[in-house]
Amino acid sequence: MPQKAKDFQEKVRHFQRVLYHAAKRSPKRRFHALYDKIHRSDVLERAWHEVRRNRGASGIDGQTLDWIQEEYGVENFLQGLQKELAEGKYRPLPVKRVEIPKAKGGTRPLGIPTIRDRVVQAACRMVIEPIFEADFLDSSYGFRPKRSAHQAHFAIIDRIHRKGQNWVIDGDIEKYFDSIEHWKLMWLLRLRISDRRILKLIRGWLKAGVMKEGRIEPILEGTPQGGVISPLLSNVYLHFFDREWQKYAHLGTLIRYADDFVILFKVSTNAKKSLEIVRGILKRLGLRLHPEKTRLVNLYPGKDGMDFLGFYFRKHSGLPGKVKRHVVTWPSKDAMKRIRGKIKDLTDLRRTSPMSLEAVVERLNPVIRGWVNYFRVAANSAVKFVALDWYVTKRLGKIRRKKHRITRRSWSSRDYQRLGVFQTKDKVDWDLILKANGTEVVGKPDEGKPHVRFDEGVLETGLN
Repeated sequence: MPQKAKDFQEKVRHFQRVLYHAAKRSPKRRFHALYDKIHRSDVLERAWHEVRRNRGASGIDGQTLDWIQEEYGVENFLQGLQKELAEGKYRPLPVKRVEIPKAKGGTRPLGIPTIRDRVVQAACRMVIEPIFEADFLDSSYGFRPKRSAHQAHFAIIDRIHRKGQNWVIDGDIEKYFDSIEHWKLMWLLRLRISDRRILKLIRGWLKAGVMKEGRIEPILEGTPQGGVISPLLSNVYLHFFDREWQKYAHLGTLIRYADDFVILFKVSTNAKKSLEIVRGILKRLGLRLHPEKTRLVNLYPGKDGMDFLGFYFRKHSGLPGKVKRHVVTWPSKDAMKRIRGKIKDLTDLRRTSPMSLEAVVERLNPVIRGWVNYFRVAANSAVKFVALDWYVTKRLGKIRRKKHRITRRSWSSRDYQRLGVFQTKDKVDWDLILKANGTEVVGKPDEGKPHVRFDEGVLETGLN
């Protein structure tokens, strides 16, 4: 990263730390004079780097990242945006609606903002995120600084293994992003923000509308998935749920990742009683549990187990006198189905006909590596990794036989190594697994260790 970009990053981190500590010291403080921070040159510069790193398609104006970099000029782009914001002339454009396939069939609507809107959203998120991070609870893991799906995975194992919480509400909020009520979200934002220009900016994104088949459709409720600021707004909305559940924390442990959540209990009676409590809290937010996808799960040996964040969890009976009852976890059936589908697409005989086998492997390896890196924290993943290796070998063997008209079906290890296929063998991360099992999994913000990036460095006064 160039030195100039590093300097911008450090300046932004400094005022984020100041905001975080100020919000932590005063839980009821409402922050004003934030809008001018959004159009600071260092904030916009860092926002641009973030948007560029994440890539993504153009919005309804057709402007691409490459066009801005190579033709228009990044400096001109950011200066123009800064001027619009400073003079109060910035207006968000409608998002471009696209439909993306869902893993279990059907499609999910995705809203793609223009690049200028993505940069401003990123800048706004940088300014307000530290304030809300000071309030967010340990039960929330999704789309937060220094929090991850892996931490949620280890937290579940900890609660099952150490706390004996073997009954689970596997919750699914029906049409969550389409059901967020704007006035309630704005009310929750006002609990911490009094700057009217910031609130107006966020309201503008909520009301900007959707461009679909050449027509602009208004958005009366819900937030389009795809915006840079959408995950933060989602967490602000569901923080109400996290906070209300604290009143019933003696019944069970909530673990939430964005709009997916589970609650773990020691006894089934608490789980059954809590279903109605959860429905009541969500009803106050205008949300409801999906009647078919929400389940009460028994994790005891011989029962169904549960899927969460792509992982499968279940209690194992162990071996009498040798191995105690313990938690087993590996990639879920849906996760295996999705990765096989991706590999099948990348090794389709018609698509790969003009490509060499080495070129096919070059396309495959990043997909396999990314998938394995995600599931390497599951202690029982090795058998699924072997199954994936076998499937990759089978698919590449089909291409090989067609290209070279080879009838031999078997592959030697030398063939595999020569092609450079990513090997999943021994990729389970035992160091990370043992470390997580031997330490407290869920970080606590006030126990001295940094919980989020805003809690680093020396605390200084002032926001400039």
